[in-house]
Formats: sequence, C-alpha cells, structure tokens
Amino acid sequence: MNTIKQLIRTAGVVVIGNFFYALAVAFFIEPAHLITGGGTGLALFIHNMSGIPTSYAAFAINASLFLVGWYAMGPKFAANTLLSSFCFPIEIHIAEILASHYTLTDDLFLCTVFGGLVIGGSLGLVIRTGASTGGMDIPPIVLNKYLGTSISGVMWILDIIILTIQALFTDKTLVLYGIVLVIIYTVTLDKALILGKSKTQIKVVSAKSDEIRSAILQDIDRGVTVIYGRTGYLGRDTEITLSIVSKREIAKTEHLVHAIDPEAFIIVSRVSEVKGRGFTEQKKYL
Repeated sequence: MNTIKQLIRTAGVVVIGNFFYALAVAFFIEPAHLITGGGTGLALFIHNMSGIPTSYAAFAINASLFLVGWYAMGPKFAANTLLSSFCFPIEIHIAEILASHYTLTDDLFLCTVFGGLVIGGSLGLVIRTGASTGGMDIPPIVLNKYLGTSISGVMWILDIIILTIQALFTDKTLVLYGIVLVIIYTVTLDKALILGKSKTQIKVVSAKSDEIRSAILQDIDRGVTVIYGRTGYLGRDTEITLSIVSKREIAKTEHLVHAIDPEAFIIVSRVSEVKGRGFTEQKKYL
C-alpha cells in the first residue's frame, strides 16, 4: 500500500514539475527566442528552423530516445522514464495554448532570469523524487553502460553541441542571454536539490563535555556523539562533542554551550544533507 502511495506521489510530482518546465518554455524561452540545452533546446531549434511546433518536436525526440533507452537498458529503466518522456510534450502543447492568450513579459532580461529560475526549480523538483527527466538524459546513461563514459561528462558535451548548433543560427546577443539562462537554471537546480536538507554540524571541545552532552540531549533534543581526541599543544586526552542541529537551533546551542563553559571551543560547519533518525526518520526515545 505504501509503495502504491509513493508511486502516485512521485507521478504527481513528475507531472507538476514537467508542467512548470513547460510553462517556462512557453512563456519565457520561446517568446524571447532564447537558446537552451538538452532535448528542449533541440526541439526549439527544430521549431525555429522548420516551423514544426515545439511540442511535436519534443515528442518525436523523447519518443525516439525512450525507445533507445528501452532497447539498451531494459523495461525497468523505460518505466522510470516513461512519464517524463511523454507528459512533457503534452504539457508544452497545453502551455503554448495558454501563452497564446496571455503574455507575461516581452523583456529579454526578465525572460532569461525567470525562465532559468523556473526551469531549474522544476527540474530539481523532479530529480528530488528520484525520477528521470527522460529526453537527453538517456544517451549518457546508455553510453555509460556500453562504453564506460562519464554520465555527467557526456551530458555536458551534448549540451555544448546543442547550444553551439543553436548559436550558429541565432543573434549573438540572444546567444549570450542563452548562456546566462543555462547558468541560472544550473545554479537553481543545484540549490533546489539541497533545499531544506542542509543542516549544521557543531563540534565542541570542552573539559565539561558531559554537562554539554546532557544539555544538548535534554534542551535541544538532538543526538550527540562523543569523539575521543588529543590536544595538539599539551597532548592531553580530550572529548569532542558532536551534534547535528537545524539552522534555527544554532544560536540556542551556542548559548547553551557557553553558559556551561565560556571557554568552550566550538566549530560550526554546514552539512549538505543528513539522513537517519531524527531527520529523515522519526525520533526514538528509549
């Protein structure tokens, strides 16, 4: 039952994420004639050169790559890319109909910024569910299986090729804006993937480690790990109190530690993601 719920939830996120991507293409990328990478960039190039609707071109590209992925990687891989491969072209068609009746902006700069933000956010939403975005994600995976090539490296090469092809037939100013667009959605994607997952690691070196450990456990309600070390100057054995807290708990934890030991040495560092009990699983009190 939980597996079915998870599949439905994942499918819903994939549909929503791809729809926002389609809205970005229809409302920002196409009106501004911007270039972009991936299968979408190739579909836009076909549209600009032949007049074939972007949604039709995207469908043809995604369907072809889907069949390649199915043949090379098997039905399990195909099932993972099925939804994204075919819902995106349909949603582009819907988004283009909406865009034909309503224009958000004609400003090239705004189209670049908001197009990048929406594309990056929507891709991050899909990828965070563990689903594939289909399209040009498939060739690098297939090449990696048969040739052992780097997936990320091949993706970069394909993006550069697609961007270069578009650049040859596009105004130089639009090419520069297109490069900015790619940078914006790449940075936004990276941020979206770790959004809400980053935590803070606190290490405390103090002679009163037992009191600090008890205080963090009781007052902050976070787990604690005691690491045994040795001071560098005097060579004395010492205990290092390690805990992971949320951003909101940093100041409270620091005040708590310094109230117990004003001379405590505190190291605070950012952690991209934490998995385990108390974070991705429910706390357990014995």
